[in-house]
Amino acid sequence: MSDKKAPIPATQRRWITLAARIGLVAIGIVYSLIGILTLSAAFDLGRSGTKGNVSQVLDWLQAQPLGQVLLGLITVGMLCYSLWRVIQAIYDTDNKGNSIQGLAIRASFLSYGLVYGSFTFYAAQLLLGTSKGVENTRQTVAYELLTRPFGQWMLGIVALFTLGTGIYQIYLSLSGDYRRIVQESPLDTPVQEMLIKTGKIGYIARGLVWLVLGYFLIEAAIQVDASEAGDSDAALDFMEREYGSLPLALVSLGLVCYGVFMFVRARFQPIINSNRKSGT
Repeated sequence: MSDKKAPIPATQRRWITLAARIGLVAIGIVYSLIGILTLSAAFDLGRSGTKGNVSQVLDWLQAQPLGQVLLGLITVGMLCYSLWRVIQAIYDTDNKGNSIQGLAIRASFLSYGLVYGSFTFYAAQLLLGTSKGVENTRQTVAYELLTRPFGQWMLGIVALFTLGTGIYQIYLSLSGDYRRIVQESPLDTPVQEMLIKTGKIGYIARGLVWLVLGYFLIEAAIQVDASEAGDSDAALDFMEREYGSLPLALVSLGLVCYGVFMFVRARFQPIINSNRKSGT
């Protein structure tokens, strides 16, 4: 990756910006639904049983009236999000640079693109009726790594990266870097203050989920057992089992807050060549 970047043509800039905003709206919807359905499951409201799993949310969407239409829109949105994240990583559209920290952040962008690319593929399978059911992507990755030479160490590195992502999410919340998106918007001050609090709670909730996922991966690496690698649903189940329904409800509300903040990012975040730290 060269330090000197060729400018992105205006037409491509417009398409990248459009894809990013559509993608952020889709992710906002997904996280809002994850939070709402998890909150419902925590207190047995509607007894949906769905907690914190994007694939399960996609299944739930398809089962609703006009489910195929809704699922199709979300599929397009997640595809846009995945493409934007990959472009963000490769072309450094957020100006993170080539320092160790910058490359680490860009690597996280790429990982988001790949993860949501897999969810997009699953959603497309649902639309086409070719899905064979929900798979735990992290268990699959853990199994593939553990069958290879030095796989235990590689899985440990993935676990540390996952933990680092969780810590970074919490850092974003506590450092307040995300606030500029709201503060530079034309919204009234009381609305800005409410959205800033929403972002803070949302990033903490998401960070906690990633920390639990990292813990699961560490257990899988130590025990050389891929079944220990849980998904987001398992992470929220773990929180409920260890700490009860109330903390789970608070994290669920935090995930709804994260979804709401994605809508704010979709509306106000500069997408191309921003020198601001805009969150992830």
